[in-house]
Amino acid sequence: MIEEYKFGRIVVDGKSYTNDIKIFNDKVKPEWWRREGHRLYLEDMQDAIAEKPKTIIVGCGHSGVMKVMEEVREYCRENNIELIELWTGKAVKVFNERAGPGVIGMFHLTC
Repeated sequence: MIEEYKFGRIVVDGKSYTNDIKIFNDKVKPEWWRREGHRLYLEDMQDAIAEKPKTIIVGCGHSGVMKVMEEVREYCRENNIELIELWTGKAVKVFNERAGPGVIGMFHLTC
């Protein structure tokens, strides 16, 4: 459960993180780095894809600066993965509502 989010900081199950994170099956993968910081490519989410999720919720930053590349959208469509792209504050709320098996959250904390 994500308890708090504000620019540059997220709290999950009582632990604070100041770098981008992924959440899979109640595990946090801290310090999520991407090929290009403000773009999400398929290669940046191979570990998420390997989990065979039903839903991927992407927090695109406090002001939505991170862009999800079309290759990600296309892959998700072709593989029946629901892809939800939102500003991180809204993505946190949706993740908390939908969290459970088959749901992965990927959150850019700044910008």
